[in-house]
Amino acid sequence: MGMFSVSAVIMIAGSRGSYALAGAVTATGLAATAVVAPFTARLVDRYGQARVAVPATALAVLGSLALVLCVHVDAPAWTLFAAYAATATTPNTGGMSRARWAHLHRGDPAALHTANSFEQAADELCFMLGPVLAATLCGALFPEAGTLVGAALLMTGVLVFAAQRATEPPVTPRTKAAASPLRTPGIPALLAVFLATGAVFGSLEVVSIAHAGGAILALQAAGSCVAGLVYGSLRPARDVRLRLLLCLAGMTALMSLPLLAATGSAALPVLALCLLIAGAATAPTMVTGMTLIQRATPPEQLNEGMTLAVTALLGGIAAGAAAGGWLAEHAGTATGYAAPMSAAALALLVAAAGRRSVNRAPVQAR
Repeated sequence: MGMFSVSAVIMIAGSRGSYALAGAVTATGLAATAVVAPFTARLVDRYGQARVAVPATALAVLGSLALVLCVHVDAPAWTLFAAYAATATTPNTGGMSRARWAHLHRGDPAALHTANSFEQAADELCFMLGPVLAATLCGALFPEAGTLVGAALLMTGVLVFAAQRATEPPVTPRTKAAASPLRTPGIPALLAVFLATGAVFGSLEVVSIAHAGGAILALQAAGSCVAGLVYGSLRPARDVRLRLLLCLAGMTALMSLPLLAATGSAALPVLALCLLIAGAATAPTMVTGMTLIQRATPPEQLNEGMTLAVTALLGGIAAGAAAGGWLAEHAGTATGYAAPMSAAALALLVAAAGRRSVNRAPVQAR
């Protein structure tokens, strides 16, 4: 999944000579995913992971193959938008995996904390290596190679995942009157935090690419991966809501380091070190936020609740990328690093303001 966006940009920009078109196509796919993903997750909760994930992935893979075909035959631009929008049915495999951990380790908060931390570290590793692999394949072989290999890996991975029936959580009976997780106390406040946190990631990515190239982003992901593994070895927090505030405060402080390094005209290795350190706050924040989502969401709607969190995160990434790009273009790339720091501070303020709402949510360990 970490390969698709970069692969699409390289493939479309190389074929059509327009990064604007490539960015618009990928943005359309992101918007479509934000709309479709919660409905896909609702079907997963209602009918089971294997029954929904496999056909949903097959549809997404067909969308990727259609995109390759449209680019190859130089089809009209609107076909690129339609094809990439079809990939929105890709299921939230990270959410499904976390739902399995929650099922396997129900009643054992320490084990679930470790499992969630490992899951986040694995996510960071995949999204650190995915873009590098995609760019390498597109450059060394042919422009469509990244998308084709990504589609093959996605379909294979979901088939292998769905085949693990022993760990699949059973479908919980759900009444017709079941309300959306959006109406669960505490969930809207958490989604607002994920939205602001996504803006941190989106703005940091664009500003870093503009300032020093995309390769330096791997250091931020590496710092997050290591932090996730270390965080998983710690005891779970007694007050998870307070831990979230502390994580966001740490993220705000650490995100100031790249800004100080860039505006101080520090050498590139210094900026790289600052990004590595700044990444250390990412995994703990995401693990803590997802733990709260898991505890606040009714068991029969767990996949939908976690997918809503991912959807909010994606929306924040898109908004942050736009804000970071505007700031980098109009105020300079060094000043652009103020965007992720400001977004982290906003996430902290939102979490603090919404704590009363979160405290009313049923977040005690079941």
